[in-house]
Amino acid sequence: MPRVVVLVGMMGSGKTTVGRRVADKLGYTFIDTDDLVVARAGKSVREVFEHDGEATFRALESQALAEALATPVDAVVAAAGGCVLSAENRALMTTASATVLWLDADVASLTARTARSPHRPLLDGDPTARLTQLDSQRRSLYAEVADERIDTDGLTLDDVVQRVVSYA
Repeated sequence: MPRVVVLVGMMGSGKTTVGRRVADKLGYTFIDTDDLVVARAGKSVREVFEHDGEATFRALESQALAEALATPVDAVVAAAGGCVLSAENRALMTTASATVLWLDADVASLTARTARSPHRPLLDGDPTARLTQLDSQRRSLYAEVADERIDTDGLTLDDVVQRVVSYA
């Protein structure tokens, strides 16, 4: 059975950056569910939101998560920040033979990390206010699915990677 590590957390928590490094370090495949959505939709996440709506994006996101969790190879999966909104996705993550790690960060850190990222349609307008709202909505959901929580505030990228590797 393949070993699968799933990284969950808010946008800007480091799932993709950390996930790539962990996969390289462990010799695993890296899978980003946002990349699977883009490949399936044939357009960017922002374009899916703008042209097809959030409901279509969430459906594609659920398909991508299921596909990633069914990987036949050892993998690190960066699960889109909103994957936890679906009860079915949460059940899938908790019943899969995967280690689910929550990369947590405070809103100030998330705002700083996402400031240069034009592909995040949920942050249009006031990113700090929106991240605060999303964090309060999702925090308990991340806790529900996570085997472990890693507080990334004050840690270097290498520190976070080492902590993830220690749980893999």
